[in-house]
Amino acid sequence: MTTTNAATYPKTAALMRRGAAFLGTEHAILCGAMSWVSERNLVSAISNAGGFGVIACGAMTPDLLDAEIAATKALTDKPFGVNLITMHPALFDLIAVCARHGVGHVVLAGGIPPKGSVEAIKDFGAKVLVFAPTLALAKKLLRSGADALVIEGSEAGGHIGPVSTSVLAQEFLPALAEDHIVFVAGGIGRGEMIASYLEMGASGVQLGTRFACATESIAHPAFKQAFFRGNARDAVASVQVDPRLPVIPVRALRNKGTEEFTAKQVEVAKLLDEGKLDMAQAQLEIEHFWAGALRRAVIEGDVERGSVMAGQSVGMVTKEEPVADIMAQLMSECEAALSRG
Repeated sequence: MTTTNAATYPKTAALMRRGAAFLGTEHAILCGAMSWVSERNLVSAISNAGGFGVIACGAMTPDLLDAEIAATKALTDKPFGVNLITMHPALFDLIAVCARHGVGHVVLAGGIPPKGSVEAIKDFGAKVLVFAPTLALAKKLLRSGADALVIEGSEAGGHIGPVSTSVLAQEFLPALAEDHIVFVAGGIGRGEMIASYLEMGASGVQLGTRFACATESIAHPAFKQAFFRGNARDAVASVQVDPRLPVIPVRALRNKGTEEFTAKQVEVAKLLDEGKLDMAQAQLEIEHFWAGALRRAVIEGDVERGSVMAGQSVGMVTKEEPVADIMAQLMSECEAALSRG
């Protein structure tokens, strides 16, 4: 039996105490919200293993999110969260769904939370987690009511910022960690890395890539095989074609889909030029492209033309294994690293 009990890892548990208390979990390890991958099966497995699963709402309608939360609750009685994209046109309806289910934590991703969204979440008693690419914005969001911060470096999979995790950690943690809950994400594949961020003051960490190919992940076998074959240099960031089209770069394994995204940007920029789309619609077009390309890879197994989003830690994902085993490995590596001090 794989143990994921916090008492087995006393040094790690001590440094994760604030983060674990905030999440209501055994360990302060969040699973990053990966569209199509972070659904009921993986989310409940993460939570059942002592971590914190997060449903990736992505482009879901309120009805779909409603069903997903209910299905996740049927598989775990442990805390889990919901990740909402700030530019979703039905954001406030999605927040209302979270409220009906009494979701305890909502992660707002993909941009600055629109006016009233943080308040709407806090109104039903949930905690709000936000991402911030700069220290000034992080301070502003925390002043405006955000309860915790995730700093995510460019090594991560999916949507990324331009700065590496190690640099963000050195900038943000000394300034914020004493008074605020800060989770570090991006490029984390082993427990030794978790230990170093905890020692710098992080309350916990977030990993996505490491969990994407877990036994409980519904990702297609071909998607998982692409991960097992991939290494750090295969996980590349998308190129921005037109500076007027502020497309957030996405890190994924290089394939034909990477080229198709470049073509898609050219097409959307042309529609923007012709006045057939406004900027908000243009960004939504790009988001829908990603949702479709990701589904092709994760669900249908089209790893040539789909989007195989992966972080640079993909080289550390070498086989399919149960979430509980991954969690125990990360925790024991972290504990061993802290014990060497």
